[in-house]
Amino acid sequence: MSAFDLPRLVALLHGPDQPGLVARVSGWIFERGGNILHADQHRDMEAGVFFQRVEWEPGAAANGVAMAAEFEAFGQGLGMQTRVARSEVRPRVALFVSKFDHCFHDLILRWRTGDFDADFVAVVSNHPDLEAAARGYGLPYYHIPVTADTKAVAEARQVALLRELRVDLVVMARYMQVLSAWFLEQSPAPVINIHHSFLPAFAGGRPYHQAYERGVKLIGATAHYATAILDDGPIIQQDVARVTHRHDVADLVRMGRDLERMVLAQAVRVHLENRVLVYGKRTVVFA
Repeated sequence: MSAFDLPRLVALLHGPDQPGLVARVSGWIFERGGNILHADQHRDMEAGVFFQRVEWEPGAAANGVAMAAEFEAFGQGLGMQTRVARSEVRPRVALFVSKFDHCFHDLILRWRTGDFDADFVAVVSNHPDLEAAARGYGLPYYHIPVTADTKAVAEARQVALLRELRVDLVVMARYMQVLSAWFLEQSPAPVINIHHSFLPAFAGGRPYHQAYERGVKLIGATAHYATAILDDGPIIQQDVARVTHRHDVADLVRMGRDLERMVLAQAVRVHLENRVLVYGKRTVVFA
């Protein structure tokens, strides 16, 4: 086993700032024979909140499960909200899709080439259109139609499926349905969504046509955690591209889809690598 194959622990902590936090965390790991690989921290100067991400090897003789539990108790004893992930536990991901396929294909191809340290376990859709493609990738496809009259029943089926599959992350890869507050409360996993960054200026259908008519000079994409308030969740990643009068609607759509692919993939990656801390409506994303 190489050094790169050794099990690792990643801790995310945040809470009221106080003197000596960095020293106490590193000392706790050192005293138990751990070797810190990466450590980063941030202080919100206005709120007085301290954030830290620390990644370490617990040592060949250590019990990673026990150490993770012990560190969580230690962090909570410092007054910090603490979460510890183990590298040998691969998150289980479900993709929610509709008919648009650019993010769907991009995420799966990245996963198949090893870009994501996770297991994609299901594709869930309100349409049958992408079933053949999903099965071609070797992924099970669950077609759960959604209408205004059946939305509650459909979401109940989706939540039950996520629990059955032990899903750790849901990615809305251009899933063109608004998830209800009930779904988000009952989901066993956080949900990442992607949308264009015109909101709220160009809400609704045909946003790129609206943007073209207004002569925008920038278009963009935003990936965020889904919340009960539509498109109001904590932002994980954003990017923009500059456009000019020479770009037509087709150009804007193509450029927008490129941005959506890249931004969503980046958001999924940093989440799976345990680099995102959410507090309030904001995030700290560690490099």
